[in-house]
Amino acid sequence: MLTETLAPDRELPSAAAQFPSSPHGARLARRFAVRCLEGWGHPPASDVSCTLSLVVGELAANAVRHGRVPGRDFGLRLVLDETAGLVRAEVADAAADKRPPLATPLVPPEGESGRGLLLVDVLAERWGWEPRQPVGKTVWAECALEKRADLGGGTGECPRAGG
Repeated sequence: MLTETLAPDRELPSAAAQFPSSPHGARLARRFAVRCLEGWGHPPASDVSCTLSLVVGELAANAVRHGRVPGRDFGLRLVLDETAGLVRAEVADAAADKRPPLATPLVPPEGESGRGLLLVDVLAERWGWEPRQPVGKTVWAECALEKRADLGGGTGECPRAGG
Protein backbone atom coordinates (compact mmCIF):
# COMPACT_ATOMS: atom_id res chain seq x y z
CA MET A 1 0.00 0.00 0.00
CA LEU A 2 1.42 3.40 -0.95
CA THR A 3 1.36 6.28 1.51
CA GLU A 4 0.58 9.91 0.86
CA THR A 5 4.29 10.56 0.21
CA LEU A 6 4.21 8.48 -2.97
CA ALA A 7 1.64 9.57 -5.51
CA PRO A 8 -1.04 6.83 -5.59
CA ASP A 9 -2.79 8.34 -8.62
CA ARG A 10 0.15 7.75 -11.00
CA GLU A 11 1.59 4.55 -12.40
CA LEU A 12 5.03 4.30 -10.80
CA PRO A 13 7.89 1.98 -11.73
CA SER A 14 7.88 -0.98 -9.37
CA ALA A 15 9.38 -4.42 -8.96
CA ALA A 16 8.54 -7.31 -6.66
CA ALA A 17 9.98 -10.72 -5.84
CA GLN A 18 9.72 -13.51 -3.27
CA PHE A 19 12.77 -14.82 -1.42
CA PRO A 20 13.42 -17.79 0.85
CA SER A 21 13.20 -16.95 4.52
CA SER A 22 16.92 -17.49 5.12
CA PRO A 23 20.12 -15.41 5.35
CA HIS A 24 20.77 -16.27 1.70
CA GLY A 25 17.29 -14.96 0.80
CA ALA A 26 18.04 -11.68 2.62
CA ARG A 27 21.26 -11.32 0.63
CA LEU A 28 19.39 -12.02 -2.62
CA ALA A 29 16.79 -9.39 -1.74
CA ARG A 30 19.50 -6.79 -1.20
CA ARG A 31 21.10 -7.65 -4.56
CA PHE A 32 17.69 -7.52 -6.27
CA ALA A 33 17.14 -4.00 -4.91
CA VAL A 34 20.51 -2.82 -6.25
CA ARG A 35 19.80 -4.35 -9.69
CA CYS A 36 16.35 -2.72 -9.82
CA LEU A 37 17.77 0.69 -9.01
CA GLU A 38 20.45 0.20 -11.64
CA GLY A 39 17.72 -0.57 -14.18
CA TRP A 40 15.98 2.65 -13.14
CA GLY A 41 19.14 4.70 -13.77
CA HIS A 42 20.77 4.70 -10.33
CA PRO A 43 24.13 2.88 -10.52
CA PRO A 44 25.24 0.46 -7.77
CA ALA A 45 27.79 2.94 -6.37
CA SER A 46 25.25 5.79 -6.16
CA ASP A 47 24.25 7.10 -2.75
CA VAL A 48 20.65 5.94 -3.13
CA SER A 49 21.72 2.43 -4.16
CA CYS A 50 24.07 2.13 -1.17
CA THR A 51 21.40 3.44 1.18
CA LEU A 52 18.67 1.21 -0.23
CA SER A 53 21.00 -1.79 -0.11
CA LEU A 54 21.57 -1.28 3.62
CA VAL A 55 17.89 -0.60 4.35
CA VAL A 56 16.64 -3.62 2.37
CA GLY A 57 19.36 -5.75 3.95
CA GLU A 58 18.18 -4.81 7.44
CA LEU A 59 14.47 -5.19 6.70
CA ALA A 60 15.05 -8.54 4.99
CA ALA A 61 17.27 -9.77 7.83
CA ASN A 62 14.53 -8.82 10.31
CA ALA A 63 11.94 -10.66 8.20
CA VAL A 64 14.16 -13.75 8.27
CA ARG A 65 15.05 -13.53 11.95
CA HIS A 66 11.82 -12.25 13.51
CA GLY A 67 9.12 -12.79 10.86
CA ARG A 68 9.94 -16.27 9.63
CA VAL A 69 7.10 -18.75 9.44
CA PRO A 70 8.19 -22.26 8.42
CA GLY A 71 7.38 -22.95 4.78
CA ARG A 72 6.69 -19.29 3.96
CA ASP A 73 8.89 -16.91 1.96
CA PHE A 74 9.16 -13.17 2.43
CA GLY A 75 8.40 -10.63 -0.27
CA LEU A 76 10.15 -7.48 -1.38
CA ARG A 77 8.44 -4.73 -3.36
CA LEU A 78 10.18 -1.60 -4.60
CA VAL A 79 8.43 1.51 -5.89
CA LEU A 80 10.28 4.40 -7.53
CA ASP A 81 8.76 7.88 -7.39
CA GLU A 82 11.11 10.25 -9.21
CA THR A 83 8.71 13.17 -8.73
CA ALA A 84 8.69 12.78 -4.94
CA GLY A 85 12.42 11.92 -4.99
CA LEU A 86 11.87 8.64 -3.14
CA VAL A 87 12.22 4.91 -3.51
CA ARG A 88 10.06 2.80 -1.22
CA ALA A 89 11.00 -0.69 -0.06
CA GLU A 90 8.31 -2.96 1.39
CA VAL A 91 9.27 -6.25 3.02
CA ALA A 92 6.34 -8.55 3.77
CA ASP A 93 6.45 -11.62 6.00
CA ALA A 94 3.85 -13.99 7.39
CA ALA A 95 4.34 -13.35 11.13
CA ALA A 96 1.61 -10.87 12.10
CA ASP A 97 2.25 -11.32 15.84
CA LYS A 98 5.93 -10.26 15.69
CA ARG A 99 5.76 -6.52 15.12
CA PRO A 100 8.56 -3.96 15.05
CA PRO A 101 8.77 -1.59 18.02
CA LEU A 102 6.79 1.64 17.79
CA ALA A 103 9.98 3.67 18.25
CA THR A 104 13.63 2.90 17.69
CA PRO A 105 15.95 3.14 20.70
CA LEU A 106 18.03 6.31 20.94
CA VAL A 107 21.06 4.34 22.10
CA PRO A 108 22.15 1.18 20.29
CA PRO A 109 21.78 -1.95 22.42
CA GLU A 110 24.86 -3.74 23.71
CA GLY A 111 25.78 -6.99 22.00
CA GLU A 112 26.08 -8.12 18.41
CA SER A 113 22.54 -7.45 17.18
CA GLY A 114 19.62 -5.12 17.67
CA ARG A 115 20.77 -2.12 15.63
CA GLY A 116 18.94 -2.83 12.36
CA LEU A 117 15.93 -0.57 12.84
CA LEU A 118 18.18 2.13 14.29
CA LEU A 119 20.10 2.07 10.99
CA VAL A 120 16.85 2.12 9.01
CA ASP A 121 15.64 5.06 11.11
CA VAL A 122 18.82 7.03 10.35
CA LEU A 123 19.07 6.15 6.65
CA ALA A 124 15.43 6.32 5.57
CA GLU A 125 13.32 9.44 5.25
CA ARG A 126 10.65 7.55 7.16
CA TRP A 127 9.64 3.97 7.87
CA GLY A 128 6.82 2.04 9.46
CA TRP A 129 4.78 -1.12 9.26
CA GLU A 130 1.23 -2.16 8.56
CA PRO A 131 -0.80 -5.37 8.79
CA ARG A 132 -0.97 -7.41 5.59
CA GLN A 133 -4.01 -9.34 4.43
CA PRO A 134 -4.74 -12.17 4.71
CA VAL A 135 -1.83 -12.76 7.08
CA GLY A 136 1.37 -11.13 8.21
CA LYS A 137 2.78 -7.64 8.09
CA THR A 138 4.70 -5.31 5.78
CA VAL A 139 7.59 -3.22 7.06
CA TRP A 140 8.41 -0.35 4.72
CA ALA A 141 10.99 2.39 4.38
CA GLU A 142 11.29 5.34 2.01
CA CYS A 143 14.77 6.46 0.93
CA ALA A 144 15.66 9.73 -0.77
CA LEU A 145 16.99 9.55 -4.31
CA GLU A 146 19.40 12.40 -3.51
CA LYS A 147 21.71 12.52 -0.50
CA ARG A 148 20.43 14.68 2.32
CA ALA A 149 22.62 17.68 3.14
CA ASP A 150 23.00 16.68 6.81
CA LEU A 151 24.76 13.42 5.88
CA GLY A 152 27.69 15.12 4.15
CA GLY A 153 29.25 14.27 0.80
CA GLY A 154 29.51 10.76 -0.56
CA THR A 155 32.73 9.08 -1.61
CA GLY A 156 31.21 7.53 -4.72
CA GLU A 157 31.97 4.07 -3.35
CA CYS A 158 29.56 1.78 -1.62
CA PRO A 159 30.71 -0.19 1.42
CA ARG A 160 30.32 -3.87 0.56
CA ALA A 161 29.53 -6.07 3.49
CA GLY A 162 28.93 -9.78 3.46
CA GLY A 163 28.43 -10.90 -0.09
